[in-house]
Amino acid sequence: MAVELGRAGALVYVTGRTTRDSASEVGRPTETIEETAELVTAAGEAARRAAGKGGGGRRAVGTGIAVPTDHLEPDQVRALVERIDREQGRLDLLVNSVWGGDRLIQFDTKVWDLDLANGLRMFRLGIDTHVITSHFALPLLIRRPGGLVIEVTDGTVEFNRTYRNSLCFDVTKNVPHRIAFGLASELKEYGGTAVSLTPGFLRSEEMLDYFGVTEATWRDAIAKEPHFAIAESPVLIGRAVRALAADPDRARWSGQSLSSGQLAREYDFTDADGSRPDADRYFAEVVMGGRNATEEDYR
Repeated sequence: MAVELGRAGALVYVTGRTTRDSASEVGRPTETIEETAELVTAAGEAARRAAGKGGGGRRAVGTGIAVPTDHLEPDQVRALVERIDREQGRLDLLVNSVWGGDRLIQFDTKVWDLDLANGLRMFRLGIDTHVITSHFALPLLIRRPGGLVIEVTDGTVEFNRTYRNSLCFDVTKNVPHRIAFGLASELKEYGGTAVSLTPGFLRSEEMLDYFGVTEATWRDAIAKEPHFAIAESPVLIGRAVRALAADPDRARWSGQSLSSGQLAREYDFTDADGSRPDADRYFAEVVMGGRNATEEDYR
């Protein structure tokens, strides 16, 4: 998401806990905010070269800035927003994508058998972080009309009507929908928009590692998990964020639950390989709905 915004020319503050000096509890030390910021800047520079434009100014557009931030710590989030205000004087888009709780999930386990500490930690990581960040960031965002908040979660409202087989996980991934719904109401008088957004079956680095494949060999995982055939790369949701940010009529989506596949159809963009996977429709119509079709019918 950050890289696609950089490719579109945005100045992106990349935040999180994993830096080149310190890894978060998630335990993936090679995925740092510094590297992400560098990828943002590289994408911005490539886009400028392709367009035949030079840079300019102290910080050219299409630039990534890494700021170590624990979004559970109010003082750190306050300092982050104060820095953005001091350096830019504005905030146009907040992508509230904070999680890190996959390792804590216990599927197919009754609530009374769950590890309670892990369940409550999920609430902290996937709910408290979103509220804390909005609390401090939105006063800057509403300073100018047209601000956009994207609450990133797992599953649309409709998909999540089916129980996610772990109570704390289910609750955590449904709350961002209500946050977006509530923020849509609160931002309306300021000309702001809030939505929730989910990827489909995401080929994140962590998911590729789980299946023992790479982005180049991801189809090898289909033998283990047939539904992985509908998987999408992170580029798709990145382009969804980019399309929403660029849409002057994005307020029509405010308060709604959206998916990357849905927005790919709406805004006519594709994944990195040129396909247009729509995992949300595939799972609704084929996996749960019993339609006689294959994943290729949804790409």
